Amino acid sequence: MSIDADLLIEWFTDNARELPWRSADRTGWGVLVSEIMLQQTPVARVEPIWHDWLRRWPKPSALAAASQGEVVRAWGKLGYPRRALRLHAAATAIAEQHGDVVPSDVDTLLALPGIGAYTARAVAAFAYRQRCPVVDTNVRRVVARAVHGAGDAGPASTTRDLADTEKLLPIEPRRAAVFSAALMELGQMICTARTPRCADCPAFEGCAWQRAGRPAYAGPVKPVQRFAGTDRQVRGKLLDVLRDADGPVTRAALDAVWTDAGQRDRCLDSLLVDGLLEQTEDGRFALPGEAQPAPAIR
Repeated sequence: MSIDADLLIEWFTDNARELPWRSADRTGWGVLVSEIMLQQTPVARVEPIWHDWLRRWPKPSALAAASQGEVVRAWGKLGYPRRALRLHAAATAIAEQHGDVVPSDVDTLLALPGIGAYTARAVAAFAYRQRCPVVDTNVRRVVARAVHGAGDAGPASTTRDLADTEKLLPIEPRRAAVFSAALMELGQMICTARTPRCADCPAFEGCAWQRAGRPAYAGPVKPVQRFAGTDRQVRGKLLDVLRDADGPVTRAALDAVWTDAGQRDRCLDSLLVDGLLEQTEDGRFALPGEAQPAPAIR
């Protein structure tokens, strides 16, 4: 079984969401920022912050000139704030080594700090119309169902997943890139994990999962990600205190946001290790690059 590229591209042309990083005047920088922000974060939360970032930092050198503290503060509520520091590091390398232009080929993108296999391929395909497989959770699910007749993809295998997806790509690079975007959109909007809209699917006729009677997924159970009470939540609360402050804050201000002292201390230590906070000489805490010397005693 396979997926009819013509049908999928036609469907995508008629039904794709109008997202700013898909516009005709998109840049490699705009696509890179979107891809970093969209990791594990919904489009609705990303879009307004993406617009703010591109207005404030329209090219990599502009972001590179900002302090890490400014970048973490501007990241706001997107979550996983280490992504902000990785993007800052990548922007610095692009500005210094690539003439302030995001590279177009996968290998060069992979050499940038903080850029992994998915992001490199997504930028190459979506910004520069390169022919390369772009595989996320949605794509893996579509391929598992339409091609292999399985209810879901099961544990990830980078080599297998990339090979499976590459076989489906049209030969012509621009069509391959559109197909990659369409495959991802199909998984996001139609071939969803829990309530797939099979009647609206352009791949319905050739779908191996449909022909097999839509068998239930019988593989390993995926862990449910919770948020309440996790270290992620505590780290976010601690960072919120710093984002809302004009400068360094006292330990007491941080202690007030979470009652479990052991968990709070662990999270505070991890933020310091990750470079998302730093400590001043007088024991207060600040965003990176915003620590100030202790005031002189007169």
